[in-house]
Amino acid sequence: MSTVSDRSTRGTMATAIALYARHTAGYDQRVAAAVATLKQAVTEHPGTLVQATSLGAEDMVITDLMRRHGLMVPVATLNTGTLHHETVALIGRLQAHYGVAVEVFKPESESVVSFVRQHGERAMYDSIALRKTCCAIRKLEPLSRLLEGRTAWITGLRREQSEARGEVSATEADGPGRQKINPLVDWQWSDVWHYIATHRVPHNPLHDAGMPSIGCAPCTRAISVGEPFRAGRWWWEDEAAKECGLHVKESH
Repeated sequence: MSTVSDRSTRGTMATAIALYARHTAGYDQRVAAAVATLKQAVTEHPGTLVQATSLGAEDMVITDLMRRHGLMVPVATLNTGTLHHETVALIGRLQAHYGVAVEVFKPESESVVSFVRQHGERAMYDSIALRKTCCAIRKLEPLSRLLEGRTAWITGLRREQSEARGEVSATEADGPGRQKINPLVDWQWSDVWHYIATHRVPHNPLHDAGMPSIGCAPCTRAISVGEPFRAGRWWWEDEAAKECGLHVKESH
Protein backbone atom coordinates (compact mmCIF):
# COMPACT_ATOMS: atom_id res chain seq x y z
CA MET A 1 0.00 0.00 0.00
CA SER A 2 1.37 3.43 0.82
CA THR A 3 5.08 3.96 1.38
CA VAL A 4 6.76 6.95 2.96
CA SER A 5 9.35 7.58 0.28
CA ASP A 6 9.18 11.32 -0.42
CA ARG A 7 12.65 12.70 0.06
CA SER A 8 14.03 10.96 3.21
CA THR A 9 13.13 9.82 6.71
CA ARG A 10 16.74 9.26 7.69
CA GLY A 11 19.57 10.92 9.46
CA THR A 12 19.73 14.71 9.51
CA MET A 13 16.12 14.97 10.61
CA ALA A 14 14.25 17.47 8.55
CA THR A 15 10.88 17.87 10.23
CA ALA A 16 7.87 15.91 9.07
CA ILE A 17 6.37 19.17 7.82
CA ALA A 18 9.44 19.86 5.68
CA LEU A 19 9.44 16.28 4.40
CA TYR A 20 5.79 15.76 3.56
CA ALA A 21 3.65 18.91 3.61
CA ARG A 22 2.54 20.02 0.18
CA HIS A 23 -0.63 21.23 -1.46
CA THR A 24 -1.95 18.76 -4.03
CA ALA A 25 -4.88 18.79 -6.41
CA GLY A 26 -8.19 18.26 -4.64
CA TYR A 27 -6.89 19.21 -1.18
CA ASP A 28 -9.51 21.89 -0.54
CA GLN A 29 -12.28 19.51 -1.60
CA ARG A 30 -10.97 16.81 0.73
CA VAL A 31 -10.93 19.26 3.63
CA ALA A 32 -14.48 20.33 2.84
CA ALA A 33 -15.63 16.71 2.67
CA ALA A 34 -14.03 15.97 6.05
CA VAL A 35 -15.81 18.93 7.63
CA ALA A 36 -19.12 17.86 6.08
CA THR A 37 -18.66 14.32 7.44
CA LEU A 38 -17.96 15.67 10.92
CA LYS A 39 -20.95 18.03 10.85
CA GLN A 40 -23.25 15.23 9.71
CA ALA A 41 -21.97 12.99 12.51
CA VAL A 42 -22.66 15.68 15.11
CA THR A 43 -26.18 16.11 13.76
CA GLU A 44 -26.92 12.38 13.69
CA HIS A 45 -25.37 11.55 17.08
CA PRO A 46 -26.13 14.45 19.42
CA GLY A 47 -24.47 13.87 22.78
CA THR A 48 -23.35 10.32 21.94
CA LEU A 49 -20.39 11.01 19.65
CA VAL A 50 -16.71 10.90 20.71
CA GLN A 51 -13.37 11.37 19.01
CA ALA A 52 -11.14 8.44 19.99
CA THR A 53 -7.76 9.99 19.30
CA SER A 54 -4.51 8.05 19.02
CA LEU A 55 -2.74 11.44 19.16
CA GLY A 56 -1.23 10.70 15.76
CA ALA A 57 -0.99 13.32 13.02
CA GLU A 58 -4.38 12.44 11.51
CA ASP A 59 -6.20 12.60 14.82
CA MET A 60 -4.62 15.94 15.69
CA VAL A 61 -5.93 17.28 12.37
CA ILE A 62 -9.42 16.04 13.23
CA THR A 63 -9.33 17.70 16.66
CA ASP A 64 -8.32 20.95 15.01
CA LEU A 65 -11.03 20.67 12.35
CA MET A 66 -13.70 20.15 15.00
CA ARG A 67 -12.60 23.09 17.15
CA ARG A 68 -12.07 25.33 14.12
CA HIS A 69 -15.65 24.68 12.99
CA GLY A 70 -17.27 24.87 16.42
CA LEU A 71 -17.97 21.15 16.76
CA MET A 72 -17.69 20.50 20.49
CA VAL A 73 -17.25 16.74 20.33
CA PRO A 74 -15.66 15.11 23.41
CA VAL A 75 -12.08 13.93 22.90
CA ALA A 76 -10.82 10.72 24.50
CA THR A 77 -7.65 8.65 24.26
CA LEU A 78 -6.04 5.48 25.58
CA ASN A 79 -2.94 5.48 27.76
CA THR A 80 -1.73 1.90 27.52
CA GLY A 81 1.01 2.35 30.11
CA THR A 82 3.70 1.73 27.51
CA LEU A 83 3.39 4.86 25.36
CA HIS A 84 6.41 7.00 24.49
CA HIS A 85 6.75 9.94 26.85
CA GLU A 86 6.38 12.25 23.83
CA THR A 87 2.93 10.79 23.18
CA VAL A 88 1.81 11.18 26.79
CA ALA A 89 3.12 14.77 26.84
CA LEU A 90 1.03 15.56 23.75
CA ILE A 91 -2.15 15.05 25.80
CA GLY A 92 -1.27 18.08 27.91
CA ARG A 93 -0.22 20.08 24.86
CA LEU A 94 -3.53 19.28 23.14
CA GLN A 95 -5.53 20.35 26.20
CA ALA A 96 -3.63 23.61 26.53
CA HIS A 97 -3.78 24.46 22.82
CA TYR A 98 -7.50 23.86 22.37
CA GLY A 99 -8.78 24.42 25.90
CA VAL A 100 -10.41 21.00 25.91
CA ALA A 101 -10.31 18.28 28.54
CA VAL A 102 -9.15 14.94 27.14
CA GLU A 103 -10.69 11.84 28.72
CA VAL A 104 -7.92 9.29 29.34
CA PHE A 105 -8.72 5.59 29.64
CA LYS A 106 -6.15 3.17 31.06
CA PRO A 107 -6.07 -0.64 31.18
CA GLU A 108 -7.09 -2.46 34.32
CA SER A 109 -3.93 -2.54 36.43
CA GLU A 110 -4.58 -6.05 37.78
CA SER A 111 -4.82 -7.46 34.25
CA VAL A 112 -1.57 -5.77 33.22
CA VAL A 113 0.29 -6.94 36.32
CA SER A 114 -0.97 -10.50 35.89
CA PHE A 115 0.00 -10.60 32.20
CA VAL A 116 3.50 -9.24 32.83
CA ARG A 117 4.04 -11.53 35.80
CA GLN A 118 3.08 -14.56 33.74
CA HIS A 119 4.67 -13.70 30.40
CA GLY A 120 7.25 -10.98 31.05
CA GLU A 121 7.77 -7.42 29.80
CA ARG A 122 8.81 -8.60 26.33
CA ALA A 123 5.98 -11.07 25.73
CA MET A 124 4.85 -9.24 22.59
CA TYR A 125 7.99 -10.43 20.81
CA ASP A 126 7.43 -14.08 21.68
CA SER A 127 4.32 -14.76 19.60
CA ILE A 128 1.51 -13.02 17.73
CA ALA A 129 -0.96 -14.54 20.18
CA LEU A 130 0.80 -12.98 23.18
CA ARG A 131 1.16 -9.65 21.40
CA LYS A 132 -2.54 -9.61 20.59
CA THR A 133 -3.37 -10.53 24.19
CA CYS A 134 -1.28 -7.58 25.32
CA CYS A 135 -3.16 -5.34 22.85
CA ALA A 136 -6.47 -6.68 24.14
CA ILE A 137 -5.56 -5.85 27.74
CA ARG A 138 -3.97 -2.47 27.08
CA LYS A 139 -6.17 -1.23 24.20
CA LEU A 140 -9.34 -3.18 23.50
CA GLU A 141 -10.64 -3.39 27.07
CA PRO A 142 -10.17 0.33 27.83
CA LEU A 143 -11.59 1.18 24.41
CA SER A 144 -14.75 -0.73 25.33
CA ARG A 145 -15.13 1.57 28.35
CA LEU A 146 -14.37 4.64 26.24
CA LEU A 147 -17.20 3.68 23.87
CA GLU A 148 -19.80 2.89 26.54
CA GLY A 149 -22.96 4.89 25.85
CA ARG A 150 -21.66 6.13 22.49
CA THR A 151 -23.49 5.62 19.22
CA ALA A 152 -20.53 6.71 17.07
CA TRP A 153 -16.81 7.38 17.31
CA ILE A 154 -14.44 9.38 15.14
CA THR A 155 -11.08 7.97 14.02
CA GLY A 156 -8.18 9.06 11.83
CA LEU A 157 -8.25 6.05 9.51
CA ARG A 158 -7.14 6.67 5.92
CA ARG A 159 -7.24 4.22 3.02
CA GLU A 160 -3.65 5.09 2.17
CA GLN A 161 -2.33 3.83 5.51
CA SER A 162 -2.24 0.12 4.69
CA GLU A 163 -3.70 -2.57 2.47
CA ALA A 164 -5.91 -3.70 5.36
CA ARG A 165 -7.49 -0.23 5.42
CA GLY A 166 -7.87 0.15 1.67
CA GLU A 167 -11.64 -0.31 1.70
CA VAL A 168 -12.46 1.90 4.69
CA SER A 169 -15.50 4.17 4.21
CA ALA A 170 -16.12 7.63 5.60
CA THR A 171 -18.97 6.17 7.67
CA GLU A 172 -19.33 2.49 8.46
CA ALA A 173 -21.14 0.21 10.85
CA ASP A 174 -19.17 -0.77 13.93
CA GLY A 175 -21.18 -3.46 15.61
CA PRO A 176 -24.82 -3.27 16.75
CA GLY A 177 -26.11 0.27 17.03
CA ARG A 178 -22.80 2.09 16.58
CA GLN A 179 -20.98 3.76 13.71
CA LYS A 180 -17.35 4.58 13.02
CA ILE A 181 -16.70 7.95 11.41
CA ASN A 182 -13.52 8.31 9.31
CA PRO A 183 -13.49 11.89 7.97
CA LEU A 184 -9.95 11.70 6.51
CA VAL A 185 -10.54 8.47 4.62
CA ASP A 186 -9.52 9.95 1.24
CA TRP A 187 -6.71 12.19 2.53
CA GLN A 188 -3.13 11.75 1.42
CA TRP A 189 -0.16 11.87 3.80
CA SER A 190 0.84 15.15 2.16
CA ASP A 191 -2.64 16.54 2.94
CA VAL A 192 -2.26 15.74 6.63
CA TRP A 193 1.02 17.61 6.91
CA HIS A 194 -0.05 20.49 4.68
CA TYR A 195 -2.98 21.01 7.05
CA ILE A 196 -0.74 20.76 10.13
CA ALA A 197 1.68 23.29 8.65
CA THR A 198 -1.05 25.68 7.51
CA HIS A 199 -2.88 25.73 10.84
CA ARG A 200 0.08 25.15 13.17
CA VAL A 201 -1.46 22.04 14.64
CA PRO A 202 0.51 20.47 17.54
CA HIS A 203 2.01 17.11 16.64
CA ASN A 204 4.04 14.33 18.16
CA PRO A 205 7.78 15.00 17.70
CA LEU A 206 8.25 11.30 17.02
CA HIS A 207 6.80 11.99 13.56
CA ASP A 208 9.89 14.13 12.99
CA ALA A 209 12.01 11.11 13.96
CA GLY A 210 10.73 8.92 11.11
CA MET A 211 7.68 7.38 12.79
CA PRO A 212 4.60 8.02 10.64
CA SER A 213 2.53 5.51 12.64
CA ILE A 214 3.04 5.59 16.41
CA GLY A 215 1.80 3.05 18.93
CA CYS A 216 3.26 1.67 22.14
CA ALA A 217 6.99 2.22 22.60
CA PRO A 218 8.02 -1.48 22.48
CA CYS A 219 6.03 -1.96 19.27
CA THR A 220 7.06 1.10 17.23
CA ARG A 221 10.25 1.94 15.38
CA ALA A 222 11.28 4.49 12.78
CA ILE A 223 10.94 3.41 9.16
CA SER A 224 13.37 3.65 6.27
CA VAL A 225 12.91 5.20 2.85
CA GLY A 226 10.50 3.14 0.74
CA GLU A 227 9.06 1.10 3.59
CA PRO A 228 5.26 0.89 3.94
CA PHE A 229 3.55 3.49 6.13
CA ARG A 230 2.98 1.04 9.00
CA ALA A 231 6.23 -0.92 8.64
CA GLY A 232 7.40 0.41 11.99
CA ARG A 233 4.48 -1.16 13.84
CA TRP A 234 5.10 -4.73 15.07
CA TRP A 235 7.92 -4.89 12.53
CA TRP A 236 8.91 -8.43 13.56
CA GLU A 237 5.53 -9.83 12.44
CA ASP A 238 4.06 -10.75 9.09
CA GLU A 239 2.52 -7.76 7.32
CA ALA A 240 -0.97 -9.32 7.42
CA ALA A 241 -0.95 -9.39 11.24
CA LYS A 242 -0.25 -5.69 11.75
CA GLU A 243 -3.43 -4.59 13.51
CA CYS A 244 -4.11 -4.45 17.23
CA GLY A 245 -7.83 -5.12 16.86
CA LEU A 246 -9.14 -1.56 17.30
CA HIS A 247 -9.99 -1.32 13.60
CA VAL A 248 -10.47 -4.94 12.54
CA LYS A 249 -13.87 -6.08 11.31
CA GLU A 250 -15.29 -9.49 12.15
CA SER A 251 -14.76 -10.66 8.55
CA HIS A 252 -11.03 -9.95 8.88
